[in-house]
Amino acid sequence: MSPHRLDVLDLTAHRCRELLEAGDVSATELARLYLHRIAAVDGAVQAYLLVDEEGALAKAAAVDAKPRGERLPWEGVPIGLKDIFCVKGMETTCGSRILKGYHPPYDATIIGKLRAAGLVFLGKLNMDEFAMGSSTENSAFQTTHNPWDLERVPGGSSGGSAACVAAAEAPWALGTDTGGSIRQPASLCGVVGLKPTYGAVSRYGLVAFASSLDQIGPLTRDVKDAAALLDIIAGRDPRDSTSIGLPEPVGTPSRTDLEGLRFGVIKEFIGEACEPGVREVFDSAVEMISSLGGVCEEVSLPSVEQGIAAYYLIAPSEASSNLARFDGVRYGHRASGADDLYEMYTRTRSEGFGPEVKRRIMIGTYALSAGYYDAYYAQAQRTRTLIIRDFAGAFDRFDFLVSPTSPSVAFKIGEKTADPLAMYLSDLCTIPVNLAGLPGISVPAGFSQGLPVGLQIIGPHFSEKGMLGAAHALEQRLALPLVPPLAEVAR
Repeated sequence: MSPHRLDVLDLTAHRCRELLEAGDVSATELARLYLHRIAAVDGAVQAYLLVDEEGALAKAAAVDAKPRGERLPWEGVPIGLKDIFCVKGMETTCGSRILKGYHPPYDATIIGKLRAAGLVFLGKLNMDEFAMGSSTENSAFQTTHNPWDLERVPGGSSGGSAACVAAAEAPWALGTDTGGSIRQPASLCGVVGLKPTYGAVSRYGLVAFASSLDQIGPLTRDVKDAAALLDIIAGRDPRDSTSIGLPEPVGTPSRTDLEGLRFGVIKEFIGEACEPGVREVFDSAVEMISSLGGVCEEVSLPSVEQGIAAYYLIAPSEASSNLARFDGVRYGHRASGADDLYEMYTRTRSEGFGPEVKRRIMIGTYALSAGYYDAYYAQAQRTRTLIIRDFAGAFDRFDFLVSPTSPSVAFKIGEKTADPLAMYLSDLCTIPVNLAGLPGISVPAGFSQGLPVGLQIIGPHFSEKGMLGAAHALEQRLALPLVPPLAEVAR
């Protein structure tokens, strides 16, 4: 099959694998197909901060040099990477001026796993600076646009990864999720986004935002691809003491019904904060779950209403500690002309960090300071314990919990930048999942105002296999047309 006759909008990672295994397309042809796609549409989308054309073609050529019978299953399939992972020799900025020009001397564990699997790296994807944001407007370099409406945000902080997959600039991508940063952009861009259980995937080589919350996961065009990418990157890593891995590989989801499963509909996530159009799509999805044999009942988790308040004390506190290392001494930007060390520190951080990062560092430093630690940080941790207990109680009754992924569809660029609190509410439905360390997945469930709406499925710890099976069954029944207008124009 000639690559010129391939429609990139039809390609999932599984389909890429099938074409490569059959010899219908070479790895070089597939890489060139995506590089051509990036050149055609990324000027409008602005998903990529760096496109590694030379590296991608060199890797693809090495794959083509191997006999097909000796190749690994995913060898030659392209992938996009959020610019928060250390990739040896490739610039890693975390969307921040303070790391402009930084080239890590080592690979993150998940990068090593991707290399071992033979995947082709297309480049680094835009993000909110140090993963702090819900719209990808906090990047120091560019604003990524939603392929469904270029005047709207793609969500964040993994907005570049979600927009890249939605616009078919890569068959799949990796992102990170600290408070919803995979699932919320997946919802807004009409793709699948999976946040694994905390500890399922090594964080070694991930530039940390909030270490007790961060987790790496896939953004893909369908649930089967999400399961496959999770199996590639999951695992225990001695270099990350918090990593556990998964009890077993999740394999390929094949479930077609939801018979015997009980779903709790989280009452607190479908209130006034939820847009009417989003609520309508969610209600239809709940009906679909019932039609597939699942039993749906409302459940109340009272403590999740304090989730955002707790998160915005815990996450900034951990960020304040993690970002202390960016001081102009060891790597990254260093202010010039300083008269002494203190002035160099101050000017470096003032010049290098953006407004949202500075805001969160100040909040976190205040919350950890003497006299305020118990009143703020310690109280937030106690609230976190209550949230964990509420989820545990719900899972005594239900196999999975469901909610809208985001209370709104994609909002317009600039609409919420002047109101940080309004922006923080974008993660209303996702933050409690991170506080409890649970797995969650967002799958496209329908449309409101012509824009995608995601359904969030939440499972108990390490229930990824069953959760992905349930998501696959629902995805197959919904069979939504998920080609954004930008993609159609650029065919």
